[in-house]
Amino acid sequence: FNQRVSLGRNDLLIRTFPKGAFRLKGEQIDGSFLLNNETYLVEAKWHSTKTGNADLHAFHGKLDQKISWARGVFISWAGFTKSGLDAWGRGKKVICVSGYDLVLMLKNNISFRMLMEEKIRRAAETGNLYIKIDEIYPNISK
Repeated sequence: FNQRVSLGRNDLLIRTFPKGAFRLKGEQIDGSFLLNNETYLVEAKWHSTKTGNADLHAFHGKLDQKISWARGVFISWAGFTKSGLDAWGRGKKVICVSGYDLVLMLKNNISFRMLMEEKIRRAAETGNLYIKIDEIYPNISK
């Protein structure tokens, strides 16, 4: 990734998540935002390799230390490993978003709010925490 792309991702995070990164004793949270009167804590990985279950479990562990209604959004630029998502399981309080989702969201003028509302609804219906944007919007431009 070049510096220009990196700066663009940082700008996207700043605009999307008004509460930036913050540290609590022994941990860091990359940001938070409100959606439909619910607070979501954000973990973002801008790595070139897909995120596996170790990082997903670590973030969920951070959420477990918060108030019982805390929810999370895990953003992984490279996406998620199938084995990681399978091992991580269902019934978690985290919605997963990939770089692929973000690129197509921006390309198709879909708001982050709309994407998240659909991801949350589908997760509630299916138990799947990662649903690709083109499964939600099958006719979007790629």
